[in-house]
Formats: sequence, structure tokens, C-alpha cells
Amino acid sequence: MARSWDDYEVKARPNKKGSRPRTKDRPTYDHAEWGRIITVDRGRYTAVIDENSDTERTVTAVRAKDLRRTPIVPGDIVGLVGDTSGGTDTLSRLVKLQERSSLLRRSADDTDPVERVVVANANQLVIVVAAQNPEPRTGFIDRSVAAAFDAGITPILCITKTDLKYPQELLDYYSATGVQIVLSKSSDGKAPSEEDAQGLEDSLIEAVREVLEGKVSVLLGHSGVGKSTLVNALTGAERATSHVNAHTGRGRHTSSSALAVRPADRSAGTWIIDTPGIRSFGLAHVEPETIVASFSDLSPGSAHCPKGCEHAPGTADCGIIAYVKAGHAGEAGAARLESLQKLLQVAAADGGDHDKELGVVL
Repeated sequence: MARSWDDYEVKARPNKKGSRPRTKDRPTYDHAEWGRIITVDRGRYTAVIDENSDTERTVTAVRAKDLRRTPIVPGDIVGLVGDTSGGTDTLSRLVKLQERSSLLRRSADDTDPVERVVVANANQLVIVVAAQNPEPRTGFIDRSVAAAFDAGITPILCITKTDLKYPQELLDYYSATGVQIVLSKSSDGKAPSEEDAQGLEDSLIEAVREVLEGKVSVLLGHSGVGKSTLVNALTGAERATSHVNAHTGRGRHTSSSALAVRPADRSAGTWIIDTPGIRSFGLAHVEPETIVASFSDLSPGSAHCPKGCEHAPGTADCGIIAYVKAGHAGEAGAARLESLQKLLQVAAADGGDHDKELGVVL
């Protein structure tokens, strides 16, 4: 006689892929501790928690799976869980990213489809150039100023090595822009004695220290301009330094990753982010209107431009060209206009496609 089965006697077949129930609910991590990212190295994130307090500590973290597509860079404020004691061989988990107040970006060149995130939450971009050896490049400075303007941070020009040459031409070029310039001034523009040269260097360090007080500042510049030397003098850090190649006139890359450090007196709110020396600063992500606005000495003329004006050379009704010809942009107006037109030509060649993929630059 066949046996009858009740429902409660029938056993469910186990799930071969596992029996853990699936859920869309994600943890809120309300208990996460907030810290500032100071450097990134091969998937490891170093952060400072409770900065400028008795419980300040430095922790190492890995990024949670949910943030694997989100670039995390020096300056970011992040939420950390797990072992946040900062002890030797401990590892925490990075699970949150606080909304950023600013984001400095660049591309490898003007047609590169990938935006590289450089630094987050900075107040200032300090563009470091040498008066000589290597020679300053105004094109690089103009690009950096445009990137700072796009990021909503203040550009500052810092000129080193004034003991080799007084940078009068560079000062004249930027005199009408309103960009703050920091340098050690020589009385006659001639090469000083060794003792006087040390005095010039000391005066530059003090001037830069005053500018950086209470701000999060990014130092950007070509290799060999003295950027890492300046950081070492301000903070007591030991960033590698190098010389300039006598044949190419270029410096050798020494810093391989961005690093946020504090001045020796550890004044509250002051952070200095030293970036690796770079040779190009692409603006593929910056709109042409923003590039024009970053040339503050020329942009007033755009009010008289017709709609859709590209400000190209030879444009008869371009307000900016007329503004420069009328002498409103100062003695450097013609050179500044040429630089602006070169940047806009590149932006036009890019086709105006600014929907770029994000990446991290270390």
C-alpha cells in the first residue's frame, strides 16, 4: 500500500549556491570614525584620525567594495571602521566618503579621455616654478591657473631660485592678473653672494609659510624647481630632491606619490600636499568658458563678444581681441591673449566632449 506524505514531512532541497538570505539593506556605518587621507600607495590608504587632539593616530585602510569605483585621494575625509587603533600591523576599512568642498583634476594631455583626480578639499593651489634652471613656462602656469579656477580654489604663484635670476619678465606677464605671487626679492636682480643667497631662500620659506597658514594647499610644479626642498624646509619631512639635467633642462622625478604633511609647528588646519613633479597638465575636462574666465585680465572683454565667439585669431568682432588692442590688459596683453587662444584651440579640437571617465593620479 502506497504511503501518504504530509507537507511537514517533505524536506526542502538545499540551495547549491548557499543558504544565506539576500538583502538590499546596506549597513549605515553610523559608528565610523572620520579621518583625513594623507597618502595612497598600491591600494593602501593612510589616514589621520582625530587630528590635533590627544587621541590623534595614523591608520592604514583598504577600500570597501562599495567604493571600488570611487577615486580616493589625499585630502579626502573618509569614514573608517574595523581596527582604527593605529597599532602596528593593523588594518581598517574605508567605508564612507564625505562630500568634497573642492576637487582638483587634470588629464595627461588635452585629448586624454580620462580625468585624473589629484587632490580633494584643498583651498589653494601653489604653482611652484623656478626663475631659472629649469626655465619657467607660462603655458604650464596658465593651465594650472585654469585648473584651479575650474576646481574653485585659489591659485598662487611661487617663484624659487631667484638667486640665479630675478624673474622680472614673469612678474610683468602676470602683473595684471591678480594672481598672488610669492618670491624672495633681490635688490638689483643680480646673482647674490652665497650668504645673501641663503637669506633669499630663508625669506622665501617664511613668505610661503605665511601664505599656507590655516589652509589646505597643494604644491604643484615641474621636477627640479625646488618643490620638495621647499616642503622639507617647511615641514621637516624628508621628500627626495633632485637636480636638473644639464642637457634637457628638465628635472628628474623623485616624489612618486602625493603626500599630505603638516608644518613643523603643526598649526591647526594647515596641510601641505606635495604632488609628484609633472611635465604636462591637460585640460580636457575644463569648459572653454571656464578657461576664458581664468584669464581675469582678459575676460572683461568677453562681455562685448557675439554669442558663440571662439576668440580665435583674426576674429573681427571678438570683444577680447578689441579689449587687448585698446590696451586694457596691460603690456603683457598680447602675449596673454596668444596663450588663451592656444588653450581654446586645443579645447575646440577636443570636440567639447567633457563627459570623461574618472581615474586617480598618485
